[in-house]
Amino acid sequence: MNFLESNAPLHDKRKKNRLQLRYCDQHDFPLPDQHKFPLEKYRLLREYLQQSEWFDLEPGTLASADAVREVHEASYVDGFLDGSLDPAVMRRIGFPWSRELVTRTLASAGSTILAMETALARGFGGTLAGGTHHAFRDRGAGFCVFNDLAIAITWARKQFGIRRAAIVDLDVHQGDGTAAIFEHDRDVFTLSLHGARNFPFRKQESSLDIELADETGDDGYLEKLEPALERIWGFEPELILYQSGVDGLRSDTLGRLALSLSGLRRRDRLVMEGARQRAIPLAVTIGGGYSHPIERTVEAHAQTFLTAAEVYLGTDAGIQPISLPDP
Repeated sequence: MNFLESNAPLHDKRKKNRLQLRYCDQHDFPLPDQHKFPLEKYRLLREYLQQSEWFDLEPGTLASADAVREVHEASYVDGFLDGSLDPAVMRRIGFPWSRELVTRTLASAGSTILAMETALARGFGGTLAGGTHHAFRDRGAGFCVFNDLAIAITWARKQFGIRRAAIVDLDVHQGDGTAAIFEHDRDVFTLSLHGARNFPFRKQESSLDIELADETGDDGYLEKLEPALERIWGFEPELILYQSGVDGLRSDTLGRLALSLSGLRRRDRLVMEGARQRAIPLAVTIGGGYSHPIERTVEAHAQTFLTAAEVYLGTDAGIQPISLPDP
């Protein structure tokens, strides 16, 4: 039974009534010392959620180059895959090229596709990666090589006949690549709540952009989010991809907002409860998070999925203090 067919709590703890999540941190890639990308958070998040009884975590599979080319220009895709991109293009992305990065990038996109397929089949799906919303058709930026959100929606249309889809992007940085890719597509609604003075400094035009002042806190944020979500519900999408970045936390080094962990939880519940009540399949990607110590980021990402367990399984999962195994 699709989780969305009933609002009754699902207390059965058997595998079929756990939330299915994908991960790709088994595909590591090299970064220079002191690089600001928090690569470790993906492994730590998986290890934390593996302690919970409410999830089945499975490795993602690699997206095919053909699936990626459905969204991105072939010359850009092929140049990244074979390592022939101009070094300036890689500098804009923010990663040094490596074979390992190619594998990880394809695994991240593949995990989002699988999360989308799980959402269509069961109402909710998630990946402990993805949300690479700064990638345009012909280039990447901001730690984003390929746009997994656009790839998953394009795949859903081609393989499952989905027509209308929405992207709810609540990362603190505007989903500029996603906005540009779907700018002229009236069957994809792109919503972005983001810092007005944060990266990217040249914004694109989403279906609905909500710009937030520095130091915006919980109440101000949620006051903007609720009417924005009404626009999503009115659009009546057949699928929602939720970019659930946690870089809006006050502790985030790149965020400039002032959200609390409790505020992020209220944010997640608004999205998830709204989708479930309207029987709209929801796939979650994790997006950005750059708090120090890194455990604060892991805790916030984990809370998103524990909130999903509460909403979709009727659990009282709650967020527990981070207790991570030794590396």
